[in-house]
Formats: sequence, C-alpha cells, structure tokens
Amino acid sequence: MNTVIPIHSSQRAGLAPQSLGPNIQQERGQREVFCGLTGIIWLHRKIQDAFFLVVGSRTCAHLIQSAAGVMIFAEPRFGTAIIDDRDLSGIADANEELDKVVNQLLRRRKDIKTLFLVGSCPSEVIKLDLARAAQRLNKQFNPNVKVLNYSGSGIETTFTQGEDACLSSIVESLVSPTLLNDTIHQDRKKLLIVGTLADVVEDQMMRIFKDMGLEDVEFFPGRNSQQMPVIDKNTVYLLAQPFLADTSKRIEDKGATRLAAPFPLGVEGTSAWFEAAANAFEISPQALEKAIAAPRQRANTAIARHRKLLENKKIFFFPDSQLEIPLARFLSRELGMQLTEVGVPYVHRQHLDQELKLLGPETLIMEGQHVEQQLDRCEQANPDLVVCGLGLANPLEAKGYTTKWSIELVFTPIQGFDQAGDLAELFSRPLVRKEKIAA
Repeated sequence: MNTVIPIHSSQRAGLAPQSLGPNIQQERGQREVFCGLTGIIWLHRKIQDAFFLVVGSRTCAHLIQSAAGVMIFAEPRFGTAIIDDRDLSGIADANEELDKVVNQLLRRRKDIKTLFLVGSCPSEVIKLDLARAAQRLNKQFNPNVKVLNYSGSGIETTFTQGEDACLSSIVESLVSPTLLNDTIHQDRKKLLIVGTLADVVEDQMMRIFKDMGLEDVEFFPGRNSQQMPVIDKNTVYLLAQPFLADTSKRIEDKGATRLAAPFPLGVEGTSAWFEAAANAFEISPQALEKAIAAPRQRANTAIARHRKLLENKKIFFFPDSQLEIPLARFLSRELGMQLTEVGVPYVHRQHLDQELKLLGPETLIMEGQHVEQQLDRCEQANPDLVVCGLGLANPLEAKGYTTKWSIELVFTPIQGFDQAGDLAELFSRPLVRKEKIAA
C-alpha cells in the first residue's frame, strides 16, 4: 500500500493543512472511503478464466452482489466464503473451512484457471493468513489452477487499490524470462499497457498502435490468465490507470521502464499518451499523426457539444478514486470548467508529474481528507457539480447540489479517443437532468 505520511499535531487539531508545494496541500482527518472489494466487479469481467473468492462476512457478499447486479441464477466469476460465528469463536478452524469451500468450488467450476483469495476487513481482523492459504492450495491444485491472494479490505485504502493489489499479486507470480529459456522475448523491446481496460477500449488502442507501425504490444491484465506477459529489462510500459503504485513498483523490480505520459483521458491526454509510445519506439511524427488524426477529430467533435453546457461551470472533487487529477485536467483544459478544489486520496508525484504540469500552479489540489472541513469548503465554493463517493452523494443532493458518483467513472469505459465524448457526457448529464427537473 501507499506509504503512510505522518500526521502532524496541527492536522490532528484540525488546523490549516500543511502546504507541500505551489498547488498541492495536505490534510488529515475523518475520511469517506469505499471498499476495495468493488475492484472485483471490473476485474472479473476482464480476466475471463479467473474466479475471485472473497473471504469475508455476509456484508461483503451483499456488497459484491448488489454492486455487480448479478441475478441469483447466474454463474458469475466471484463469490464469498462467509466467515460466521463458528469461525470467529474458534469453534471451527477457518483454514479447514476455507479448504472445503475451495475444493467444492473447483470441483464444480472446471473453467477456473486462476483463483484469487481476496482478503476483507473481517478476515484481516481475525488475522487469517490468506498468503499461506494460497501457498497451501497452490501445492494441491497447480498446474491446473493457480491460486493467488490479495487484500480487498477497505481499511486505510481507496476502492481502486483493490485492482492495484490484484495486479501486483499477478506480477509477483510471473515466471522470470530466464526460466522460460526464451531468447526471442529476452532480446526484443516491447510495449506493455498496464491497467484494466474494457475490451472495446483495448481493441481500439491496438488498432491505433498497429496503424502507427507498433506490433509488439501487450495489455495487462489480459483476457486470459494463462497468457500473461513476459516482463524484463526490454519491457517499456504505459500506465492506463493512475492508481497502480504497487503494480508499477513490482513491474519495475523485474527490469521494466515506465514511459512518462499523461493518462489517456480526453483528446489531449490520449494524444500525449500515444506520443510517448511513439517516441520510445522511434516512430516518426508523420506516422503517429496519420494513425491518430481521424480518431482525434471524432473525439474533438464529440466533446464540442458538451463544452457548450460545461464551460465556466464550477466543479468540486471529493477524494475517492485517484482519477481526480487526470479528470480535472480534462475538464478544465478541454471543457473549460472551473476547478474549485481537486480532492485526491493520494498523489503519486512521479506517475502524475505530466498531469500536474498541465494543471498549473493555480489549481488547488487537496491530498487526503478531513471530510467535515471539506464539506465546509464545498459549501463556500457553491459549485455547479460535485464529484464524490456514494456516501456523500445523497446528503449533498438533499442540500441542493448536483453530484456525480466517482465510482461510475471507474465502471464506465472512459479511456481513449472514442470514449472522450462519453466521458464528457458523464459530467454534462447531471446538469441536463437538473435543468429538465427545474423546467
């Protein structure tokens, strides 16, 4: 997880946040967070031969079921091994009970090739060692089924860190290229796109890469857990999501190099993202321009109609997803919105360096949260639109504010040129709805 920054006494007392630079301030206090288990919702759709077994309470089961919207007669690729009173009291051995559940699951579902044991708040509270459980089950089921584990707990995390923890566990399990005896992979420079993307977005990006003349491109995670990339010193990678700090570190530990770029949100960010890849592989500006000209034009056209409604509207971000800074850059520079405050759970200075340069020093970025103070600042700013988590949306709507759920920005495909118009519409739609209700 992210390094914990010490809380100063002034912050405990609720005094002015400590300034870390010309545009980034920091505060600590009460936070509104959502559970990291929600990452399963988009991960299970992406990795189509994997199963996510949450080791948690009935509340965990209800959360995943309701968030995914899966009917009870469906066969999803996730489930919950419920910790009950017998486990908590020590009457039953939780590890033995878990082994029984896993054996039943794998006997029934022969399509599972990778099983994730996902920790939760309850499993961490009772100190259930899922890492050791995964090792034990791996010995039993490998090579037919690989068993991995990661934490989806909502304690001291943001909900998008569930994906980071999952992908980090996969990277750690990857076989070293030297063990593969594959000299072709070891000597060939290749591009790796890191971060869970919708299949349609992945296909669109791959077409552009091929039009640029770049063929050796892989996406991580892939659609099949049995076809994972080889990562070594000849791998360069682009992040598609800004919340993959642990995954990025593990990838670099294997020798890969990150390409600095804004994130592929909107026309500006997506253009610069592809340009970073072109520069790394010495693709000419003419070839790059030919590949992106048409989709860029479509994106500009799609965005234009939303700019008329959003221009000069004030927007306020509460910290939730870690997407806030790239979204703020897109909304301010391409749609003309006024950024009253950009709250973000954690600012990874290296990964967000290009984004911060585009935002400029006049933007107020608040790292961390003291929710009561932030609510006061939101009221003072009186924004036209508030981006926030589910826990704050209804109370703010009751006060008359127009809100956008930040989690919707993770569930929805928003990366790339062809999604730029859809991304803009996610912010214009609440304002259109408000106008229709008032009419």
